[in-house]
Amino acid sequence: MPNRRTILLVEDSPSLAQIYLTFLAKLNHRVLHAATGAAARQALAENAVDCLLLDLKLPDGDGIDILHETRTRPSPPAVIVVTATASLKTAIDAMRAGALDFLVKPFLQERLLTTVTNALAHTELRREVTTLRRTAKEPTFAEFIGRSLPMQTVYSTIEAAAPSNASVFITGESGTGKELAARALHQMSPRRANGFVALNCAAIPRDLLESMIFGHVKGAFTGATSDQEGVAAQVDQGTLFLDELGEMDPLLQSKLLRFVQTGQWQRVGDSKIRTANIRFVAATNRDPQQAVREGLLREDLFYRLAVVTLEMPPLRARGEDILLIARSLLKRFAEEEGKEFAGFAADAETQLIAAPWPGNVRQLQNAVRNAVVLNDGPLVTAAMLRLRNGTPSPEPAREIINAVPVVLPPMPAAIRPLDEVEQNYIEHAIALCAGNLQMAARKLGLSPSTIYRKREAWAKRG
Repeated sequence: MPNRRTILLVEDSPSLAQIYLTFLAKLNHRVLHAATGAAARQALAENAVDCLLLDLKLPDGDGIDILHETRTRPSPPAVIVVTATASLKTAIDAMRAGALDFLVKPFLQERLLTTVTNALAHTELRREVTTLRRTAKEPTFAEFIGRSLPMQTVYSTIEAAAPSNASVFITGESGTGKELAARALHQMSPRRANGFVALNCAAIPRDLLESMIFGHVKGAFTGATSDQEGVAAQVDQGTLFLDELGEMDPLLQSKLLRFVQTGQWQRVGDSKIRTANIRFVAATNRDPQQAVREGLLREDLFYRLAVVTLEMPPLRARGEDILLIARSLLKRFAEEEGKEFAGFAADAETQLIAAPWPGNVRQLQNAVRNAVVLNDGPLVTAAMLRLRNGTPSPEPAREIINAVPVVLPPMPAAIRPLDEVEQNYIEHAIALCAGNLQMAARKLGLSPSTIYRKREAWAKRG
């Protein structure tokens, strides 16, 4: 799935289009067809197209105009012009306008497949070079920090997909930055001026998630004391990010599929059909194919959302990015805590690179913050990071969390609100578990979703 590209064939002849589509199916890529210039423009607007096979003679215009328009896109596709006229001037004009290659009808299957394969390779290389040039001096992209090759692939995919309306499915381990990728897709898209909403399907109770998405009317269920709009109305013309989609109830997945396909929905308890124009981005930390096989994720919903797939690499695969991120975190936390850390000692950097980081960036963030809070500068050493032989050890956290009442600070003389005490206690437990929320939840006897909900409430409270 990650290497699956999108090809757009613009051909007004039904018979020729069917022949070309049959040829292109052998490449195992996603192939779209448009018979008119208007349909081609719509397909380009709604999809991240990697290769455009463009007939110059269209019933509603000249293909050269579409070729010119593609050049203004942030990440234009490779264009192969198809013409029935073996005119050298036509080919030269097309190449001057930005076409990568041209085909003269009729042509053989092998010629078509070779030309398209080369065009796709050219598109990928051009995008990688563009991204490498941009990050060679400044190792940042959107809210990401890093210039490793795995992240260059991520950046290239985001740049290519952002201008379109295509749905994007993001995979990767917990803590790899899936929501950051979704926000980058939104901020780099034409929808950036409209809303972005992120919903964690694992953190919201299943019986409330439908109301959260679609809204409800008064009396629809116990506790529905007034009409309530859902995010479907709030994010119209914007982007909706559905994290941990595999945790969504299968019945609700079927309603979501209809919403994705048609843009139509109904509030819970309401008969009125509403519409919205929303760009969908979904994510999971599971293997989506395995989730489909296990019945946790509807296959039709997955393939409807996975128009473009984006795989976030784990932190351990990002090499020197680990140090770039750690240094940025150290600077931020030192400023917040009023400490004078200037950087990491050599032994600390060695262990940072060697550590497997199962919790990814979240775990790195916790390790650096912990070192800053509990120590003074000027350099963070390996001992301050509490890493054992370069590997984060779960044992200290497990031993400490069992003794949380002992290590917590004494109760202050002034009585504090119970909610504030609870927040401090839970956050302290998460910190002692090296940022592993699931472990902290087990130790505290709570479900992870309860902690997620409480954190959302605390964030809104400020």
